Amino acid sequence: MKRYSFVGTGSRAQMYLAALLGPYAGLGRPVAFCDTNEVRMAYYDRIVGTPLPHYLPDAYDEMLEQSDVVFVTSRDDTHADYVSRALLAGVDVVVEKPMTIDLAGVRQIHDALQAGTSELTVTFNYRYSPRNALMRQLIADGEIGEVTSVTFEWCLDTVHGADYFRRWHRDKAASGGLLVHKATHHFDLVNWWLGDRPEVVFARGGLRFYGPDNARRRGLGARPARGLIDGDPFSLDLASDEKLRELYRDGEHLDGYIRDRDVFSDGITIEDNLNVVVGYRGGASMSYTLHAHCPWEGYRVAINGTAGRIELDVVERPHVSPADASSTIGAATAASKVAVASEVAVASKVAVALAETEAEPADVLDPSALSESESAVADGGHRQRGSRLLLQRHWEPAVEVPIPEGAGGHGGGDAMLLHDLFRGPSGDRLSRHAGFADGAASVLVGVAGNESLRTGRAVYLDELGLPLP
Repeated sequence: MKRYSFVGTGSRAQMYLAALLGPYAGLGRPVAFCDTNEVRMAYYDRIVGTPLPHYLPDAYDEMLEQSDVVFVTSRDDTHADYVSRALLAGVDVVVEKPMTIDLAGVRQIHDALQAGTSELTVTFNYRYSPRNALMRQLIADGEIGEVTSVTFEWCLDTVHGADYFRRWHRDKAASGGLLVHKATHHFDLVNWWLGDRPEVVFARGGLRFYGPDNARRRGLGARPARGLIDGDPFSLDLASDEKLRELYRDGEHLDGYIRDRDVFSDGITIEDNLNVVVGYRGGASMSYTLHAHCPWEGYRVAINGTAGRIELDVVERPHVSPADASSTIGAATAASKVAVASEVAVASKVAVALAETEAEPADVLDPSALSESESAVADGGHRQRGSRLLLQRHWEPAVEVPIPEGAGGHGGGDAMLLHDLFRGPSGDRLSRHAGFADGAASVLVGVAGNESLRTGRAVYLDELGLPLP
């Protein structure tokens, strides 16, 4: 039975821990937590049902000595260090996207992989979403011929999008900005759909909605640096939600992490509007747009080929009212409250409660993580939640291709990802399992995009000095 440890005990760790306590309990067991914050580690102890050894970051190498696999679910700028040290110690690594946030981190992980024998997995769960897998299959089957161009628009709404501007993601030095932290998912999808590698990147963008200057320009008036403004949909009250309070507010005195900064306060160094053009080695190009303050959430993709066109339209949240905004973050904490209510909770019951929910506050913010049954939202009017995939070949009418729907988060994609992680990928003709090369290719598009934002010029990935396989 494999020994699994965790570095980073914020909300990202929950899905993997729930899997180990539930359907994959016979294959492995959690053995330790590493974090900067004892309060968060204690919270996860109660989920497990028994205390596990705790390690602060300076004792990370000691934790690795009792681990076969480590889940790296810490802040993005720490990934390279934790991943490389584990690989050099002979421990396999599962790392949340993005694999790292900058070129130095990519090089560090590359060198550690070359020096060791351990394996690295990057968890791109969007690959496992049935609608995205269907896109890959249609392209691979030649339904639209050779791909010539891609247009990709991603809309984050004023609940999910706003949250990146109140927590650590607002600092580009910690997250790489949305071109790395968020768009890594999207760049990986296109790389994977095309079976190609990016070659050149040009980007424009800026902070156009959040931040103090934009607030003043729109006449929003004085706002506190953090916390609650009555009736304001952009405010977050940590004290009103048990899980957020336990994970973050109760532990602020230990590491100084503030989870509820005002989205219009000082200190934001990331962009909220981004436009990117990517050229690929095979000749295709992509036009990519990300907005972080839309009234709805979802994405639109069109892929043109020499034989036709595929269009995918996804509405993940059609509308959020001001009243909904104030409650969305804590909307799925009920199961977790039950799970930690008793110090003597049976671990199997805890796992069931977590598995049934599959979504904690961060996932509720991201509506793509919810199953259809969990996604009740305010009426979207003429925009309704759902997905539609159209295939139209030259000289033929468009046809709608049915999208299979699985149970659980990301349309059943999360369950398939967990199966690959714990049982290993087998016979997957779509090659969804991702490793270093995939993680690097997606991150480097964002890194090159950030460099283009800084310099105003197109950036060739070869200039970065790390050839992609």
